[in-house]
Amino acid sequence: MTFLVQQTLIYAVPLMIVALAGVFAERSGIINLALEGIMIFGAFIGVLFVRLMQGSAAVLAAQHSGNWAAMQGLELLAMLVTAAMGAVFSLLLSFASINLRADQTIGGTALNLMAPALVLFLVRIIANQNTLQLATGDSATWFMIRKSTFGIDKNTDLGFFGETFLVKVYLATYVCIILFVILSIILYKTRFGLRLRACGENPQAADSLGINVYKMRYIGTTISGALAGMGGFVYALTTANCSSNGDVAGFGFLALAVMIFGNWRPLNIAGASLLFGLFKCIAAAYSSIDINGDGVYWLAEIGISSHLYRMLPYIITLLVLAFTSKKSRAPKAEGIPYDKARR
Repeated sequence: MTFLVQQTLIYAVPLMIVALAGVFAERSGIINLALEGIMIFGAFIGVLFVRLMQGSAAVLAAQHSGNWAAMQGLELLAMLVTAAMGAVFSLLLSFASINLRADQTIGGTALNLMAPALVLFLVRIIANQNTLQLATGDSATWFMIRKSTFGIDKNTDLGFFGETFLVKVYLATYVCIILFVILSIILYKTRFGLRLRACGENPQAADSLGINVYKMRYIGTTISGALAGMGGFVYALTTANCSSNGDVAGFGFLALAVMIFGNWRPLNIAGASLLFGLFKCIAAAYSSIDINGDGVYWLAEIGISSHLYRMLPYIITLLVLAFTSKKSRAPKAEGIPYDKARR
């Protein structure tokens, strides 16, 4: 059960934070279909940053000496860098949607097509191969929190809570959860959040009250890009062994599905993310899941094809959207360019 909970969180947290990224953009009135592309770009930037930092003598010395605080600091710094670059990348969508009043769906699709091509081009230049990896080691050896991190013997039993949430986990997972809570409160419990949501519901009314609709939409899309870029790196860190190959397994599109299923509300999104994370966990590790703790790997022994397990998250996505999309209520003004002169 510990393994199942840990793996579910690993898959659910990137979905959760990227779905919240979509909420910030769409609540401001901009459809951000580019979440997949921004995640891909963020994953590349994060891996590249860690790879470059590994060339530093100070970082290597800290890693060899087992300085876990320095390693976690490097992880947090990489998250900040990817957030910043994701925000910069999202400015392409902001400019096209707000200043040029271009079709937001086409703009997002264009970024989704550009990001993997750009990343693969850069990876080929940097590493002369199709996958960018760390210079030495992997994400587990550099960033995973273990019992030894706290000076505890590996044979010590910490109980269900300790073994599940404190051992073989990544700090990035908990940072994303904290950010999710804080940003959700900001979006729904502060004056800034009210103004942002007003721009996505009725920009004309918001403008009449002195709110700069263009500015708020830029802010919403920039926050969206920062969260999506960070989510891309967290995905690469926790599930792709800190590597980048121009692909995030469709997590950006799954995050859009989670956002719609969650009806653009953070609490619903958190629940939907856990649901999809569970099925993604089953798809990736069905042969290693011991449900009852009795040494019987039931999912691997019932004779279901492995291909069906891999399709399961996407099948569930289609089924959920088919039955819930009619009840979902999107922001009224999302996708509609705002022209102040025609107010």
